[in-house]
Amino acid sequence: MATQNTRTLARLMMAPSVGLLLIWMAVPLTMTLWFSFQNYNLLNPANVSFAGLFNYRYFYTDPAFFQSVWNTLLIVGGALLITIVGGLLLALLLDQPMFGQGIVRILVISPFFVMPPVAALVWKNMIMHPGYGVLADINRALGLNPVDWFAQYPLLSIIIIVAWQWLPFATLILLTALQSLDVEQKEAAEMDGANAFNQFIYLTLPHLARAITVVILIETIFLLSVYAEILVTTNGGPGYASTNLAFLIYRTALLGYDVGGASAGGITAVILANIVAIFLMRAAGKNLDR
Repeated sequence: MATQNTRTLARLMMAPSVGLLLIWMAVPLTMTLWFSFQNYNLLNPANVSFAGLFNYRYFYTDPAFFQSVWNTLLIVGGALLITIVGGLLLALLLDQPMFGQGIVRILVISPFFVMPPVAALVWKNMIMHPGYGVLADINRALGLNPVDWFAQYPLLSIIIIVAWQWLPFATLILLTALQSLDVEQKEAAEMDGANAFNQFIYLTLPHLARAITVVILIETIFLLSVYAEILVTTNGGPGYASTNLAFLIYRTALLGYDVGGASAGGITAVILANIVAIFLMRAAGKNLDR
């Protein structure tokens, strides 16, 4: 009886927070869903009429839609590949004893605290600029022509910037998991004659499987909504070469003034994000149950 009363009291105490969270999520989503069925243009806000499924049909027939979905998948996949491989290598390096280890770790994770617009500006004007960027100076020193990254490789440039921002997060999670590996297991593997490569494949990597799953899950949710880096650097161009789904919705709403079409795109983005999240949650659950 006491346990039941405790549970009831706990639920009552959590009810205000849960209710506020539901309102915070449900109201914007409901408004977006309502606008997605309306003809609503910001240039003529007084003339609002029911459009049915027209906004969805218009959005799906837009040539930029499938291009933006493909670009979104490329950004997510490319950034995940770089951050997981790079984070694993950095975690293995930082796990070794070295002089100034604490300072090195702080420097490695510091990019994660840089705001996305600031990071994009630094990469655009100081690193990738074809005139006076660091990469251009390196190319000239090697006798090569500078590369205009944002004109020639716009999507790759976005992936590099985003991966640079999320690399510290992956490194931190993987380093924490790596430090929880039992030393006795390593010693037993060495006594059995396992070399460093075999220890990594059969001991370290399986131990890091859960941490890698967590990194993939969290990063994917955030990478689906990459926006600031594209706005600051390429503005979605050239053409739609670096436009992802989030930036296409921005273009439709604030540059095309079409709130109805942008809302339809927003609902589509929510559906796609939930599909990806459910898939990743199931994969994570299977991994964590092992």
